[in-house]
Amino acid sequence: MDRLSALHIFSDIAETGSFTATAERLELSRAMVTRAIAELEQWLGARLLQRTTRRVTLTEAGIQCLRRSQQMLALRQDMEEEIAPSDGELRGQLRLTSSMSFGHAHLAAALGDFLELHPQLKIDLDVGDRAVNLVEARIDLAIRISAEPDPALIARPLAECTSMLVASPGYLAQHPAILQPGDLLQHRCLGHSNFGRSEWRLSRAEENIEIAVSCRFTANEATVLREAALADSGIALLPTYLVAPAVSAGHLVQVLPAWQLPRLTIHALYASRRHLSPAVRALVDFLVERFATPRWQEAY
Repeated sequence: MDRLSALHIFSDIAETGSFTATAERLELSRAMVTRAIAELEQWLGARLLQRTTRRVTLTEAGIQCLRRSQQMLALRQDMEEEIAPSDGELRGQLRLTSSMSFGHAHLAAALGDFLELHPQLKIDLDVGDRAVNLVEARIDLAIRISAEPDPALIARPLAECTSMLVASPGYLAQHPAILQPGDLLQHRCLGHSNFGRSEWRLSRAEENIEIAVSCRFTANEATVLREAALADSGIALLPTYLVAPAVSAGHLVQVLPAWQLPRLTIHALYASRRHLSPAVRALVDFLVERFATPRWQEAY
């Protein structure tokens, strides 16, 4: 196996902490992954990885090797892009990360349409809200929802992210009417672990109210809270892009529709303009156009 391929495998193991996970991600046999690391360690004359029954970690030599490996792999990518055929075809593989709720509700379909336009391209999407270092994790593009994106990253806004309070007709029929924000204190609320877990802020005209809600059920994923609301479990504060279809179909009802909730922005984030590949640039432009008029607003 050539040494650049071995460095690619080594860098991936450093991220996953597992020979098996790397083999699955790179579509290689575990034996090939093991052999690549053995050849790399023999070439460098040092042990790079410390293996235990639960996880693989980097040795001191491995930490130094990882830094140089990332530089060499980035250089190879730059060179491939510079001498790539000028037929206009996008090639290679892009690695993206997104929240599960947005990935499930809208991004998956958008990426499918983008791949239809570029048959030589591959995309790997990692869903989750955990913070990742895009460079270390070799993520080409992150789709994140926030009021203030990481200033160390380049951010392209894709769409505004509004939210609403929703509950099922069944829940509302069995509990007191909600006519003003203070009435929420009498109800079961469903909270997001990382956003508005114990305090919901509502505004109307010049009036701003903060409600200290008591959430007996919380989750770190908006899709779970939507399903809980559909199951008559309580009132949830959720992004419009996720619940608009259910509200339009009557499966959920918007609570306190005259009141506004904090607005966020859906951003496409990447590490640097300098090394932005044509494929990433094309995808960002595609997503900007795709979400210029959000489809979830049409469904509500």
